[in-house]
Amino acid sequence: MEAHALFLCLIIAVCGLAFSVDVGPNAPLIGAPGAMVRLSESDPGVVKAIQFAEERYNMGSNGMHIRRVSRVISATKQLVKGIRYSMTVEIGNTQCKKTAELSVSDVCEFVPEPHKLKTEVCLFEVWDIPWQSKYTLLKQKCQLSAAPQEPRKVVSVPLSVNQPSQESLELLTQFKDFMEKYNRSYSSQEEAERRVHVFKENMKTVQVLQSLEQGTAEYGVTKFSDLTEDEFRATYLNPLLSQWSLQRPLKPAARASNPPPASWDWREHGAVSDVKNQGMCGSCWAFSVTGNIEGQWFLKSGKLMSLSEQELVDCDGVDQACRGGLPSNAYAAIENLGGLETETDYSYTGKKQSCDFSTGKVAAYINSSVELPKEEKEIAGWLAENGPVSAALNAFAMQFYKKGVSHPMKIFCNPWMIDHAVLLVGFGERKGVPFWAIKNSWGMDYGEQGYYYLYRGKDACGINTMCSSAVVN
Repeated sequence: MEAHALFLCLIIAVCGLAFSVDVGPNAPLIGAPGAMVRLSESDPGVVKAIQFAEERYNMGSNGMHIRRVSRVISATKQLVKGIRYSMTVEIGNTQCKKTAELSVSDVCEFVPEPHKLKTEVCLFEVWDIPWQSKYTLLKQKCQLSAAPQEPRKVVSVPLSVNQPSQESLELLTQFKDFMEKYNRSYSSQEEAERRVHVFKENMKTVQVLQSLEQGTAEYGVTKFSDLTEDEFRATYLNPLLSQWSLQRPLKPAARASNPPPASWDWREHGAVSDVKNQGMCGSCWAFSVTGNIEGQWFLKSGKLMSLSEQELVDCDGVDQACRGGLPSNAYAAIENLGGLETETDYSYTGKKQSCDFSTGKVAAYINSSVELPKEEKEIAGWLAENGPVSAALNAFAMQFYKKGVSHPMKIFCNPWMIDHAVLLVGFGERKGVPFWAIKNSWGMDYGEQGYYYLYRGKDACGINTMCSSAVVN
């Protein structure tokens, strides 16, 4: 269906429709013991943990009115001598005055005027010890949102066909522009309406990200704006990266000989191939590793080759192809196979096929692989001396990144929940703001010509936790 025709259909549909701003359930991810598991906001454990956190929050507040969670942004749990819940939420004012008799089950309506809501974004960490029937608040960190959001509840906005609300028209116009720009079409009117609601919720997340941004990044409409967080993670990201027990240990890299220069960019020295596109396949781990090896072979031979990610997707028997993988495993697979073919000889399809590797077509090999230090200055020094570096990070903010140096708050970007592999190609400063230049694998129409720029110097989003490189003798 053409975007403009669907736009008219959506206006008609929405004008008789009650908008729901409730966030849909998130499907939990299965993880190893001790691994972070993403949860739905309706999960009974999350509900109880939030009630406990709300109670402790209000006990420590000097305000006259009860404040309640108006929206759950994300929730995870970790099995560590009990259950450790980590929840990022929005909290807003209610009309209930504090009394000794007020319980968490009482209904407290939120302040009706948005400008009086005084919304905060809070990170709560709650430790549940089931066998003791005991909760403990481990962490509470809140920051005032500069752009208060409406309370999270289901609201009905009946619209006239002749007089749709200005807000709805603006939303639908924005959605129509999104469809046209990214050539979107949907299988049915119902699916299109569902995507409008997802788009609307995502734009609220964008507002929160933007209002609390600590760098210079601009967030907004991207080609992923009609996907829920769960759909985005399942299709483009790699949750296996946060399962530390699956990591194959690598030997430590020798530290850099000299302190890092003020800036360095391997694109300027010919060691970086064009931005590629992994498509709807969680194969970022393969792109990160091939990018690193392309740089290593350039430094060895003076020739830049585009190497095959599809070979790893098909032939790496340890990793899980489009369902994720680990760079450490990929290095071992390349060593066992005998090397990598070129992109031309073994082209990318974005889905797992039978292995078609030929030793006669090997264009590059590796001898071993190393893990870099965790200090960002050491990583920068090693990169400048030795070439682009395979790395991984928490990609929550990347779904809506458009340009600038991204520096999300830690509550959006937990460094222990890394879920996307990338390639560090350089570093420097923009108007005094230090950054990493990161080659991504979502095509040239993502970010700044396919690149993501992340704040450097505070281990933002866990970018320092999994840096590695192949070794070519």
